[in-house]
Amino acid sequence: MAIRIARKIVHLEGRCTVEEALPLLEALRKPGAHKVVMTKCEGLHTAILQVLAAARPATLVPPADPALAGLIMPFLQDSSPASGGAA
Repeated sequence: MAIRIARKIVHLEGRCTVEEALPLLEALRKPGAHKVVMTKCEGLHTAILQVLAAARPATLVPPADPALAGLIMPFLQDSSPASGGAA
């Protein structure tokens, strides 16, 4: 499985498929601040991206691969009007 959960830290590793979206959502719905570490992530299904965008984890560590980070991190940045992003 490409998702490893250790208390409030969720590690996304390798290629994260659509099958991991529900376990990720369930982990991030638990109370408390969550940290998502994607340094070992090599690719992810758009369902994973949607869960991360909706859940807004407290801390999000981007993938080590700069190309992947460049593709997904703009969607996961805070886009609220108070932060200067688009509404």
